[in-house]
Amino acid sequence: MPLRVWLFPFLFLMGASALIFLGAHGLDARRLPEAPSLSWSLTHYDGAPMADLLRDVSQLVTALLGVAISVVAIIVELAANRYTHKITELFFRSKVNFAVMGFFVIAAIDSIWVSFTFRDNFVPVWGTLVSMGLMTLSMLALLPYFAFVFDFLNPLNIVTCIRSETLATIRVASTNISSASRSTESIQRNAAEGTEQLSDVVLNAMANHDGAIAIASVTALGDLGQDYLHIKGALPLDWFVITDAVAQNPDFVSMSPEVLASVGREREWFEFKLLRQFQTIYQGGLGGSRELCYVVAIKTRELAESAMERADPRVVSLCIKFFNTFLRSTVNSRDVRTAYNVLHQYRLLADTALQRNQGRFAVEIARYFKYYGQLAFNVDLGFILETSAYDLCTLNEIAFNLNSPERAELLRIFLQVDKEGDGGTREASLKGVRKAQVKLATWYLLHGDVGSAREVFQDMRDESPARLAAIRDEILSVTSPEFWEVTDRGTNFDFIPGPRKHKLVEFFGWFGDTIPQPRIGLIPDDVPGDRPAPANVPNPSVS
Repeated sequence: MPLRVWLFPFLFLMGASALIFLGAHGLDARRLPEAPSLSWSLTHYDGAPMADLLRDVSQLVTALLGVAISVVAIIVELAANRYTHKITELFFRSKVNFAVMGFFVIAAIDSIWVSFTFRDNFVPVWGTLVSMGLMTLSMLALLPYFAFVFDFLNPLNIVTCIRSETLATIRVASTNISSASRSTESIQRNAAEGTEQLSDVVLNAMANHDGAIAIASVTALGDLGQDYLHIKGALPLDWFVITDAVAQNPDFVSMSPEVLASVGREREWFEFKLLRQFQTIYQGGLGGSRELCYVVAIKTRELAESAMERADPRVVSLCIKFFNTFLRSTVNSRDVRTAYNVLHQYRLLADTALQRNQGRFAVEIARYFKYYGQLAFNVDLGFILETSAYDLCTLNEIAFNLNSPERAELLRIFLQVDKEGDGGTREASLKGVRKAQVKLATWYLLHGDVGSAREVFQDMRDESPARLAAIRDEILSVTSPEFWEVTDRGTNFDFIPGPRKHKLVEFFGWFGDTIPQPRIGLIPDDVPGDRPAPANVPNPSVS
């Protein structure tokens, strides 16, 4: 940034000015051969005219300072009103801002005092040259300074600055609070305010339809959380104590003393504060700024995964609670598309738990998939239940591949997802759940686990023959892994590759003559082949 904002414009302006001045002086010198040299002209002059000139120079520099202050004040105020008042504080604390403004003041004062020292018998040559040089540098620095101001007030740079400053504030606590110049409460208050400022930028950007800035701010919040986990182990016990600065914060003030005490015992007040900002952003984005909800879900998942990596199960459990809160808000808002994407991130968290031998979290998440899927089903949002089922199908496949100890429990939860319903959307959603269970059965058969496939069969044996035949034929009819519309996950829920379609026919053969033969035969592309690698859950379009 220094080269782009300061050095290149400054050198260009200085070079252009010097070229024009020297060119004009060279023409004058050719016109008058007896004219004195440039160096003589710069060091020999009459005192009175030069004193008047320096007074004009001081007025010019003062005017430049006034212009700079006026422009900066307007721009900073506009940026602060648009995004966050923290901008004003950050800007006027900038060392560059102080240096440039101070240089203008010094140039003006110097020219005034040099003009004051002129006498009939004394001409301050060096003082005059220095004053002219300071004036020249002031004028040359004005445009680069404006470029610096605009660059500094770029919202993306402000977001980065707030995140860095908040992390630096927390690092003060890690050095040793007792020897720091600020108290524990002051550090906690400043750290909490840093998360609030980032949240304010998001909310104001949403109001102004600045999607890129809003997403960058959510990302900064998530990255701040991960940076915090990195230094959390070095923080002293005083940092985790619930002081008045924490207890009186808007995100904690309504908590009961018991809950607040629990947050203190678990040493997670800062993570709770950060996730509260995510919750505020998520609720503000439902229905209108869905992409923010998706980013919030992604960053919550990444925070939980970092906590798993650092063996901090309390933070993982906290992130799961907030995922559940997101889903509750989504169902209440009847925002099916957002639920569709948030469930995907939630399932990826369960995948990570299985891969890191922390399957208890995967089981817990699976139970919540069932709970919120059925909750949505009861308010006629059946597609959310269907999506939950397909995500649970993939989770069971991953558990099988990893030979996870939680395999049996995950299968048991999956087979409890479907509920009896009647008519229209409810019937279609329940059929979607059964399709997901059938897909899992084909996975088991393809990999030689007949016992698990039999469990799925036992759970489905009382289904109506017509319904079973429809499920079989609909899955067989899907030939493309990609859905025919643009979706966020990108693939089709009902697709299974050729080898699994053969296992599908085998699975439905267990029902005997109770269901009719398939209306759709296996096409040549469906011939058995190598066993496929685990795939992500296919996705249908979401309205």
